[in-house]
Amino acid sequence: MEIVLLEDVKALGKKGQIVKVNDGYARNFILPKKLGVEATSKNLNDLKLQKANADKLAAEQLAEAKALAERIGAMSVTLKMKAGEGGKAFGSVSSKEIAAAAAEQVGLEIDKKKMVLPEPIRTFGTHEVPIKLHKEVTAKLAVKVTEA
Repeated sequence: MEIVLLEDVKALGKKGQIVKVNDGYARNFILPKKLGVEATSKNLNDLKLQKANADKLAAEQLAEAKALAERIGAMSVTLKMKAGEGGKAFGSVSSKEIAAAAAEQVGLEIDKKKMVLPEPIRTFGTHEVPIKLHKEVTAKLAVKVTEA
């Protein structure tokens, strides 16, 4: 019997795949637990429509991420940090502070978890902070750290 999987099934297949299984396995396990439906022409057509809709949504999200990346690339955020003896930076700037400054200065809400900052910024000057907006799109925000 051919089944269209509605969810990922371990050792059988991923969601949306069409798999061939024994009749008993389908009747006693897959169908009662709503893990899949029989591969009829109606169900196959529904699957095709769902995939087309998912592809369309993914394309829209990618386009939005690219547009946001262009906006972010043109912006810069300025942060002030205390200076210790000899003009060295006292403390550091974290992604949380950068996100707060971006919201305040530019009016752009950026999730601090999307900032790819391997370690906090500990020096004065201009730094490029990569922001992962989409799995294919990474924007770079210019962060200027100045002496307070």
